[in-house]
Amino acid sequence: MFNTNITFVLREGKPLKSITIHQPFATLIALGEKRFETRSWSTRYRGPIAIHAAKKVDKEICLEEPFRSVLAKHGYTAENLPVGAVVATSILAACYKTNPFGLSDYVQLVSDEATKSIDGNEFAFGDYSRGRYAWEMTEVQLLADPVPAKGQQGLWNWGGKQDASRT
Repeated sequence: MFNTNITFVLREGKPLKSITIHQPFATLIALGEKRFETRSWSTRYRGPIAIHAAKKVDKEICLEEPFRSVLAKHGYTAENLPVGAVVATSILAACYKTNPFGLSDYVQLVSDEATKSIDGNEFAFGDYSRGRYAWEMTEVQLLADPVPAKGQQGLWNWGGKQDASRT
């Protein structure tokens, strides 16, 4: 359906939609440990997307469970997470509205097309409070070497080098 091969997308001269995400969340997505990025806003965009790691690292959360053990399993700590770089490509497959259930660690995601449930580490790795949105990332491909880039808020276009142009 979509080609997430970064070389192909850039060779075609098409910038790649991108999203900047604080660490450790960007790396958790890149490693396939986090499938949903939670945001306060919805998007209608579906398709290839670059995962850009912001320069900000939440060092405190990196010491908490399950963050610490999941990062450690892949050889990461708060001190060696890549920052200011594109770390992966993915397909932004869907956007769901959150529907939390009281104080439990369980949330239902609802869209016009589907309903999904979230719990466990996925629940811990996002903010699924009422009124938020969960962006489903599929076909994640970790880049062998992070590519330095200047990120932006919201969705932005990345041309494969240190550039960022707002969409």
